[in-house]
Amino acid sequence: MNDNTARKTQGVTEAVAVCDISRRSQPAPGFRRKRLTAPDVFPWGTLEALESEAIHILREVAGEFQNPVLLFSGGKDSVVLTRLAEKAFRPGRFPFALLHIDTGHNFPEVIAFRDRFVGTLGERLVVRLVEDSIREGRVVPKSPTESRNAYQSVTLLDAISELGIDACIGGARRDEEKARAKERVFSFRDLFGEWDPRNQRPELWNLYNARVHDGQHMRVFPLSNWTELDVWRYIAREELAVPSLYFAHEREIVRRGTVLAPVSDLIRPAHGEASETLSVRFRTVGDMSCTCPVASRATTVGEIIAETAVARISERGATRLDDQASEASMELRKREGYF
Repeated sequence: MNDNTARKTQGVTEAVAVCDISRRSQPAPGFRRKRLTAPDVFPWGTLEALESEAIHILREVAGEFQNPVLLFSGGKDSVVLTRLAEKAFRPGRFPFALLHIDTGHNFPEVIAFRDRFVGTLGERLVVRLVEDSIREGRVVPKSPTESRNAYQSVTLLDAISELGIDACIGGARRDEEKARAKERVFSFRDLFGEWDPRNQRPELWNLYNARVHDGQHMRVFPLSNWTELDVWRYIAREELAVPSLYFAHEREIVRRGTVLAPVSDLIRPAHGEASETLSVRFRTVGDMSCTCPVASRATTVGEIIAETAVARISERGATRLDDQASEASMELRKREGYF
């Protein structure tokens, strides 16, 4: 063995001796090594990390845009967004107004909750009506009972133009539906309010490109990485109020395929259909004509969390008739300016 080989071998031996933990001496008397646990490696829980990310996104919107709004429907996701906004900006007022696009077919319980909630919150609520778009001829429904869910896009884009909005903060999440799963947190909209899923901006290392020109705007989704279960756990932790429709109650329904259609002025039993009364709750609240409940006896947030933890179908996949029209129905609506 020559001198060079000897030096290399000696170096390897020394490196192995340093790296081989099993050969290290035992700790001194009275000293005990600490075994790392999950909280040591991840000092924050999932909710804390998601909350911190969402607050950062809301502050980014406030710093980058001139006239943003927060889309508020009175549903659980928008309620969570307002709590996050409180944590981001209190004791000051929100640097944006709340905007609701009212289809005229919303559940009365949700509209009543919306007004009470906003009154307590003390922030400005702007409401724009799909009914006004119909009256002006901007929207032409096929029948009075037709779903107005897709028509919200027209009213929303008109409101964005009217109010000079350059960013809309929404409560959409990637776990809800396939089209939303591939959408960025800062989702660019062109001059026509359209979304191009093949031309999205990169968001490496959570760096967001908020640049828009006049007439363009951004849709921003702070809850993108949340799940339905995360939302309910956050509601439980923060003790947030939500509409009563989310909890089990008796309601007249009609079975149509795999869904339970709620009987109302907009949905009546067809010839040959029989209605029945079941204990149900809504996983999402929207247009009455296309939002269906699920059978449930969960009357508390804890019971809803237990149900959600074992659910195998997303809330929109299980309850929204408009999303079941085709595999691409949500993406087609989003391309036309939908939330």
